Amino acid sequence: MPDSSDPRLTPARPDLADIRLKGVVAAERYVAGEPARVVVPSTPLRRAPRAEAGLDTEAVMGDAVTVFESRDRFAWVQIARDGYVGYLPEGALGRVDPAPTHRVAALRTFVYPAPDLKRPHLAHLSLGAAFAAEAREGEYWRLARGGYVYAGHAVPLGTAEPDFAATAERLVGTPYLWGGRTSLGLDCSGLVQLCLEMAGRVCPRDADQQERALGTALPPGLDGLQRGDLVFWRGHVGLMLDADRLIHANGHHMAVAVEPLREAVERIAVKSFGAVTSIRRLDPSA
Repeated sequence: MPDSSDPRLTPARPDLADIRLKGVVAAERYVAGEPARVVVPSTPLRRAPRAEAGLDTEAVMGDAVTVFESRDRFAWVQIARDGYVGYLPEGALGRVDPAPTHRVAALRTFVYPAPDLKRPHLAHLSLGAAFAAEAREGEYWRLARGGYVYAGHAVPLGTAEPDFAATAERLVGTPYLWGGRTSLGLDCSGLVQLCLEMAGRVCPRDADQQERALGTALPPGLDGLQRGDLVFWRGHVGLMLDADRLIHANGHHMAVAVEPLREAVERIAVKSFGAVTSIRRLDPSA
């Protein structure tokens, strides 16, 4: 059953809703969604079916979605990964099959028209994007949907990088992008979500959702923290690299940056999100 308590996760509008929400939310019409998959390197999920509408998040190649409506070159969808609902460009979607077999483990990699690094590339795939590998040709995977990816930049689907803080460190310097969740641009919760997903952990999209869903709250205070602890503000989240240093995608640096936690706490309290609301520790065995 879809979540009906959070509009971001609820596939319901006054005129149309997921048939599973019939009797839960009011709508003029209910439909059973159709499965589809993102077949472009990345694509914006917007809050309205307009190119100039705000960016809520991004989907990447291999993401499964449920399509409830396609109209005027936009599809109204729910992303399977985190349940987010919004509008994707219709042209970004294709058949569910073939299912992905590998995902990109490099920050980004190129798709070539042939297994040859000297050929002009067709596109790039970001960290976490997934593809169906049809066959190995030398040092490259031939993609089922066309093109070739260097095999050394990909791992089998399900491979986990357990040190999610190490993934975050690889992303230092990535530009800040509201709604971004690729290695070309990230926001604070997009950074956390991407790093946890690369570690094989399920993670909600937004900071407030992450604060409710992830880990166990630590006692108030900034002492005794350890690598991997999550620090939350009202509307912001960062990740501890050790007892003293915080890594976060933020508008102050306009990038993923590392800084002393106490300096960040003092600045954020005055200039943006106020006081820390909680610090949460993830179960290492989860």
